Amino acid sequence: MICVPKEEGGLGVINIEIQNQSLLMKNLDKFFNRKNIPWANLIWEKHCKNGKLPSHVKKGSFWWRDVLKLLSKFKDLAFIQVKNGQTCLFWKDRWLTQPLEQSLPEIHSFAKNKLISVSRAFSQDTIIEIFNLPLSQIAFTQLQSLQHLMEATTLENNDDVWSYNGGSSKFLSSRMYKKLIGHHPTNPAFNWV
Repeated sequence: MICVPKEEGGLGVINIEIQNQSLLMKNLDKFFNRKNIPWANLIWEKHCKNGKLPSHVKKGSFWWRDVLKLLSKFKDLAFIQVKNGQTCLFWKDRWLTQPLEQSLPEIHSFAKNKLISVSRAFSQDTIIEIFNLPLSQIAFTQLQSLQHLMEATTLENNDDVWSYNGGSSKFLSSRMYKKLIGHHPTNPAFNWV
C-alpha cells in the first residue's frame, strides 16, 4: 500500500495489486479496440485467426498470459458497441443488455461452439447451423427470440467499440481502479498521515 496525500489529488491509501491490475487492463482495452500497435496486431494475427478470441485458454507469452488473467474482470466492467462483431463473443460478452448465455440459457446449452464470435454467428447461412439438433421445446422458443434479436442487429464494416463507465470509450486506469476497489469506509486516522 502507498499513501498519496488527498490534497494533491490522491485517493488516500492505494492498493498496489489493484492499481497494477487497472494498469494491465489498459492492454486489454488496446487489444479489443484493435489499436494499430505492433504487439496488438501480432496477437490478432498469431492467436486470433479464424475468429477465435481469447477466453479461458491462455496462449501466448508470459506477459500476455498474465494480462489474460484479468479478462473476466475487464469484461465485467466493459460495454461493447458491436460494429463488425469480430472482437466480441456471441454467448459470453455483453453486446446486448446481458450475455446471451444468461438470457437464453436453454438454447445456449445446445450451442456447438460456446466461444463463437458475433461475426461468426452472423456469417452462418442459417442460425440453426450453430446448434446441435434436435432442440427441446424451450430451446426452440428461445431460438425464435434469438432470431428476432439477430434480425434487429446489423453488423457494419467498422471495428467494435469497447467502452467504460457509461459510454466513455476512453480507458482511464484511475477510473478502472475506482471500479475495482469499490467503496470502503476509511478510518479518519488516515487523514492525519
